[in-house]
Amino acid sequence: MAIIGIDFAKEGFIVDGEIIEKIKSLPPLDETVLKIQKICTNKDSTLTELVSVVKSDPMLTANILKSANSPLYGFSREIKSVSHAVSLFGMATVRGFALSSAVKKNMTTDLSPYGLSEGSFLEISSLQSALMFNWYSKVDRELLDILVPASFMMEVGKVIISHILVERGEGAAFYDKIKKLETIEELSMLEMDTFKITNEEIAAKIFAQWNLETELVEAIRYSTNLEDAPEHIKPFSTALKIVKKAINSFSIFEEKSIEKAVSLLEENDLKSNFFLNEIEKLRQ
Repeated sequence: MAIIGIDFAKEGFIVDGEIIEKIKSLPPLDETVLKIQKICTNKDSTLTELVSVVKSDPMLTANILKSANSPLYGFSREIKSVSHAVSLFGMATVRGFALSSAVKKNMTTDLSPYGLSEGSFLEISSLQSALMFNWYSKVDRELLDILVPASFMMEVGKVIISHILVERGEGAAFYDKIKKLETIEELSMLEMDTFKITNEEIAAKIFAQWNLETELVEAIRYSTNLEDAPEHIKPFSTALKIVKKAINSFSIFEEKSIEKAVSLLEENDLKSNFFLNEIEKLRQ
């Protein structure tokens, strides 16, 4: 587990003072999310315990039921009860919904410096997490405990960057630069040039600030530089990067982005059939 009061510099993160202050000023996770976090990381917990906590939060309940009945997850019939939805999603996905809810409550989501509306930002995050859930459910369900929450949150660093740029009055200038870019790699370079840190590293710091597992923090942190990832983290970071190749702020399921995702699959000796099948379902 991550350590309370983590020293980001000591942990090897690149540190930008203004960004660190923004992260440290974030409110702690609320009681509902903390309870869900505790349940989902305890191997002896039950779905019944999780359902009870979810039901105590009307907004989270509504979000989970809405998602369960959306075409993204392709469940075969209408889901009317929270317990049914939780049993279908599993603990990892419910935990992802809870963390996503915490972001909505605690962070202003003006993403105009990235040319994104709140709706489009949430759509990208929802598609990324749905693709990860649908894909890795057929590949290795044990990895979903890390992959699903991470896929829900791997873009959240954009919120911090946007907030600072808007405060500085530099949002429009940043977006003018983004309009000339075409790939997520170029975007990472722009973030590095501007803040000496990427969106993904910021997302990792937020997870560390909230005392989530080291695996979750590092999975996101290394998703932009797989070559530096520790061996036990690389499978997680690789899966995140593959999903991000296919769905990002420049491209959602376009042929070029899918080809790049498949190329990364092949580089890592991963089969592409499950991935492509799930993309085709989401496209429909």
